[in-house]
Amino acid sequence: MDTILGKWKIPIILYLLKNQTMRFSDLQKVLPEISKKMLSKNLKELEEDDLITRTVYPTVPPKVEYSLTEHGKELEDIIDSLHKWGLRHQQHLSKKA
Repeated sequence: MDTILGKWKIPIILYLLKNQTMRFSDLQKVLPEISKKMLSKNLKELEEDDLITRTVYPTVPPKVEYSLTEHGKELEDIIDSLHKWGLRHQQHLSKKA
């Protein structure tokens, strides 16, 4: 579970599910609150866990793209289920209040 824990990993995965391939700067634009250092750290960890792939193109300046691996794409249903549970949980709590 540590693989997807943290404030930024699920949002990164969701944007990659939606957009398929994104550059570092694209991820920064859609996640403006994350620092460059934290984005780099999270991307590296996701890559080490084989959830994303990092493709470097030999251009000047270097072009780097991130996309989900097949293994990473398997998280879509899990994240969707967590989202649905979260909505039900909010309703449950609001009924108790």
